Amino acid sequence: MNLASHVVDSARIHPDRAALRLGDAAVSYRALDQGSARMAGVLHDRGVKPGDRVAVMLPNVPEFALAYFGVLRAGGIVVPMNPLLKSREVAYYLGDSGARLLFAWHTFADEARTGAQQAEAESVVVSPGSLDELLVSARPTEHLTDRHEDATAVILYTSGTTGQPKGAELTHANLTRNCDIVATELFRLTADDVIFGGLPLFHAFGQTCILNAAVTAGACLTLLPRFDAGKALGIEGYGTSETSPVASFNTLQAGPKPGSVGIPIRGVEMRVVDKDSMDSKEVPHGETGEITIRGHNVMKRYWQRPEATAAAIRDGWFYTGDIGRVDQDGYFWIVGWTKDVIIRGGYNVYPREVEDVLYEHPAVADALRSR
Repeated sequence: MNLASHVVDSARIHPDRAALRLGDAAVSYRALDQGSARMAGVLHDRGVKPGDRVAVMLPNVPEFALAYFGVLRAGGIVVPMNPLLKSREVAYYLGDSGARLLFAWHTFADEARTGAQQAEAESVVVSPGSLDELLVSARPTEHLTDRHEDATAVILYTSGTTGQPKGAELTHANLTRNCDIVATELFRLTADDVIFGGLPLFHAFGQTCILNAAVTAGACLTLLPRFDAGKALGIEGYGTSETSPVASFNTLQAGPKPGSVGIPIRGVEMRVVDKDSMDSKEVPHGETGEITIRGHNVMKRYWQRPEATAAAIRDGWFYTGDIGRVDQDGYFWIVGWTKDVIIRGGYNVYPREVEDVLYEHPAVADALRSR
């Protein structure tokens, strides 16, 4: 199994269709296939072997897809990174993951270079057209490196509010099955569809629901390097980096419930348990508790953190740390976070509940909290 097989399949079926668009420029599926094959050749020439980690610090530009699928084709592990990271953070991500090669966008080159130097990693600065120059001289690696379905494909770092970010190991099976469900069942994508690419591709939802779903369907992904709320519309779902990421969704078939995060996707179970009980007893409908998730989408483990893994995954269930409830129709609602709670008079009060009350006042336009 290899997640990059979706590129090969779509290029075979729709070679001349646009895979990616940025402004007036387009990249066909044939070009994406050939470009990612050449990227795999570049990586091979630089000594990247199956299982090696390669960091990608790029915004929503075609170069992200070329690097992402090139690493996967070579059998490497992609470490996506926010382009806005500072040098200290860059050094941490590279050092923790063991990535010795970083592809960074030219706009953020100074921070990327400094961080890479601190982590003793090589940095390759990418600018419009520069990657094409690098690839044109490379010998393409036509075949996909075979990887076991349980082999790690991507290490996504969680943005936890306490301690250092942890790397969630997502396997080829995790990501392939999750994006297949998104493309064929949740969105019902076809090759005639055009997908708005506003979610950041370094994020779990951007990769699964945008990039991989589009490529799976042979659809066209229109990229937006910087999010503009005026150009975007909201569709609600739920998941975490550790769940590849989609766990539930307001599906077209079941119909949406505004404010909820929908129902579990196929092959995934969700439940709400009493976070204070020793046996994680499931709470009745309508009562709040911690949301737990089990299914093909749950990560393999946290990268090099066995204790954190043991605390988060118990008896096959991933404990999200999110507080929610489920209604009589099986729709889930998020109300807070386990570490984001106010205890008043012996009662647990979640900020989301306070926000909901504030929203009812006609003079309140928005209610925000900071952690």
